[in-house]
Amino acid sequence: MVVGAGPTGLTLAAFLAQEGGDVVLLDRAAEGANTSRAAVVHARTLEVLEGLGVTGELVARGVITPVFTVRDRDRVLLTVPFEGLPTAHPYTLMVPQDVTEQVLLARLGALGGRVHRPHEVVAVAQDDTGATVTTATGERIRARHVVGADGMHSVVREQAGIGFPGGGYEQTFVLADTRLDWALPGDEVQLFFGADGLVVVAPLPGGRHRIVATADDAPERPGPADVQALLDARGPRTDPARVREVLWSSRFHVHHRIADRYRAGRILLAGDAAHVHSPAGGQGMNTGIQDAAELARRLLEGAEDGYEAARRPVAEGVVAMTDRMTRAATVNNAAARAIRNTVLTVAGHNAAVRRTLAMRLSELSVGH
Repeated sequence: MVVGAGPTGLTLAAFLAQEGGDVVLLDRAAEGANTSRAAVVHARTLEVLEGLGVTGELVARGVITPVFTVRDRDRVLLTVPFEGLPTAHPYTLMVPQDVTEQVLLARLGALGGRVHRPHEVVAVAQDDTGATVTTATGERIRARHVVGADGMHSVVREQAGIGFPGGGYEQTFVLADTRLDWALPGDEVQLFFGADGLVVVAPLPGGRHRIVATADDAPERPGPADVQALLDARGPRTDPARVREVLWSSRFHVHHRIADRYRAGRILLAGDAAHVHSPAGGQGMNTGIQDAAELARRLLEGAEDGYEAARRPVAEGVVAMTDRMTRAATVNNAAARAIRNTVLTVAGHNAAVRRTLAMRLSELSVGH
C-alpha cells in the first residue's frame, strides 16, 4: 500500500503496477494538484521515468533549459551548462508539477491502477506478516507493506515512530507563476543574488515564468506588486523585468530534515516523508521520484533491506548542498557577499568545477 498521491506516490504505484504488483494508493485530498508547485525535472529523473514510458510526454509539455546562471544583478558570476553531460537529457526540464502528476496518473490508469480518494489515514499498525491501515472513516486495509509518501507531515512516519530531526530557515520563500516582460535569455534558469536575498527566474510553458524568492515578511498570496518589488530589488537593472500578471502564488516556510530511518518493519518512507530541504536547485520532487523508482524495484525483488542504504546518503547530500546554496545566497554582510561573488567567479572559469556542479544539480552524480 502507498499513502500519498503526489509525484513520489504516483511513481511508486505505477512502477509496481507495471510489473504486476498489487498496489493500493490512498490520498487524503479529494482531487489531485492543480497548481504548479515543483517545476523542475532534472536529467536523472527523466532517465528514471523512461522506465515508465512517460519521459517523452513530459519533455513535449515542458521547456528545455540547458543552462543555469548565477548573477549578482547584471553581473554573471557563474554559468553551469548541462550540455555534454552523459545522458540523453542534457538539460533541466521546466514543467509544472500538476502536469507531471497528470502524466503519471494517466500512466497509472493505463496500467490498471487508480488513486482512492479521499481517504485520510489515521493509524498504521503492523505485525510479523503485514500492516493494517485505518482511515478516518473507520475502514481497515491490510497490506504486506505500507509506504509513507504523504509529505513532510507524514502520518505514516509518525505512526511508525520514526523521528524527523532538523530545523528551519528564518526566512519564508515566495513562489509565483507570472507573465513577465523579460529581456534575458528565455531558455535559462537564472538565480539572482541581492543584498536582501535571492530570486530565481525560470521559464515555464506558455510564455510564463516561475519566480522563487526568499522574503522576511511575505503575504500569504503575493500579488503583482510584491513580486515586482522582489525583482526590482534583486533582478536585472539594465533591462528590468516587468510583472504583467501573477497567475498563482504562495508563501511557505522551508525546513531541512531527514528521517532517522527509512524503514520500521513493514513501514517504509519515500519523498518528503523521508527528507525535506530548501528549494534551491529544485531537487525535492526529483529526489522523491528517484526514491520511488528504487523502492519499487526493491519491493518487487524482496530486497527492501537495502533501500535505506541506497537512498538515505542521497538525501543527506541534497540537504547539505541545498543548505549551503541557501545560506550562501542569503548572506547579509557586504564583505561576505563580496567574498562569495569572487569565489563563484573564480569557480566559473574552471571547466571541471562547472561539470561537477552540473552533475550534482542534474543528480546524474547519483545515477552514473
